[in-house]
Amino acid sequence: MIELLTTAEMAEADRLTVAGGVSGLGLMERAGRAVAEAVARRSPRTALSVCIVAGPGNNGGDGFICAQVLAERGFPVLVLLVGERERLTGNAAEAARRWRGPVEAATPEQLIGAGLIVDALYGAGLDRPVAGLARAMIDAMNSAGVPIIAVDLPSGINGTSGAVMGAAVRASETVTFFRRKPGHLLLPGRLYCGAVEVADIGIPDKVLEQIGPSIFANAPALWADRFPVPQPGGHKYWRGHAVVLSGGQSHTGAARLAARGALRAGAGLVTIASPREALAVNAASNIAVMVRAIDGASELIQFLKDPRLNAIVLGPGGGIGPRMREMVLAALSGERAVVLDADALTSLADTPETLFSAIKARAPSPTVLTPHEGEFAQLFNNGVQLTETHSKCDRVRLAAMDSGATVLLKGSDTVVASPARWVSITENAPPWLATAGSGDVLAGIVAGLLAQGMPAFEAANAAAWLHGEAGNEVGPGLIAEDLPEALRPVYRRLFVDLGVWP
Repeated sequence: MIELLTTAEMAEADRLTVAGGVSGLGLMERAGRAVAEAVARRSPRTALSVCIVAGPGNNGGDGFICAQVLAERGFPVLVLLVGERERLTGNAAEAARRWRGPVEAATPEQLIGAGLIVDALYGAGLDRPVAGLARAMIDAMNSAGVPIIAVDLPSGINGTSGAVMGAAVRASETVTFFRRKPGHLLLPGRLYCGAVEVADIGIPDKVLEQIGPSIFANAPALWADRFPVPQPGGHKYWRGHAVVLSGGQSHTGAARLAARGALRAGAGLVTIASPREALAVNAASNIAVMVRAIDGASELIQFLKDPRLNAIVLGPGGGIGPRMREMVLAALSGERAVVLDADALTSLADTPETLFSAIKARAPSPTVLTPHEGEFAQLFNNGVQLTETHSKCDRVRLAAMDSGATVLLKGSDTVVASPARWVSITENAPPWLATAGSGDVLAGIVAGLLAQGMPAFEAANAAAWLHGEAGNEVGPGLIAEDLPEALRPVYRRLFVDLGVWP
């Protein structure tokens, strides 16, 4: 299940399901039972005291159903209601009516002595900062020192953006329904969720066709059907030829990392386009990667006339300034796939319209931009539509639409967006990927996949996922040089899972 549903899309899924003949109360009953099952699995001792903090909406209704199921199983249960019982409406009111146990007005002190807490205060739809009693209860839950199971999403987390709305519950586990929400994957929300379980509550998969979700979790299911798999009758020229632009004599390392990433990603050939001053350094430092002397945009244009050179990376260690700007525009003048990273993006940050016009003029030839947050802000922070009030998915989607490129915004929650508005969130990146040169390898992996004919959105997503898996393969102590070599076991497992090897 790679589709992610925003708050509005989940509400529409509920509405369509009810319109199709499933009762809203039936959905609530299944949701409450799913949470109760999670409580029972975590704490099978029925002597454990369970405290359910219920809010005034449907999330609270789920909590009342959970309370009834647990009480029937012998758990001592106390429901603490934030709000007035008389003001509950609809299915939440009916769920509260069916609860036969104690309901008390919530105060932080009542959590003392609880063995486990169910957070049923707010769900994914919270769009304002928590305050007053609700905030006091969130603080008390976090201070209780016992496991917390959150209903749908930890209270205080915005389901669409992952933002903390003033304060948020730090859950041990979260039970959500039908599909995960972007807030389960985006930071900081992901850090508050604990393990996330997706429960089936009776919403049919066919409603996804009517909703048309555009945000996805990045996993092989998103891109596997376009992933390049070497064939027995193939040869290296069929697997593409990637080019990486190098910096000067003292700045060759980033290009060499990118080149190695492209080679390990499966490109049949990789060439470093090197200034003559750095030719000896690059030649002495590479074996399988070729080196070609290239000085200036005119020489690059001449070199790229060879149609077999079908992907190029510019930016890693390339230097900031007019030379890089000219090289970027030269690369964009043809039809080959282009990956722009680091110095290539910074060199055009003062004149983004020039870059975007060049990208759009070459459509549908693939262009991928791979900024980190700082580079992204320099290049795209040019209007109110890209302020901090938007989610990361909103910002990257708008950036892709503005630029005409596929945009990969790097981070622990890397987001990829295409000009066609598709968006993905990557969740497998370990913290030790935050090291010098890691992004250079990622840019090379993107280029290696593009060289093999993978479309830009799919290539960017596959590269981000492979990069994360390689980081997990290496583990703590990782340095960038480890990543290309770690792709070998990652590819082996991927091809086994795809049924193409051995």
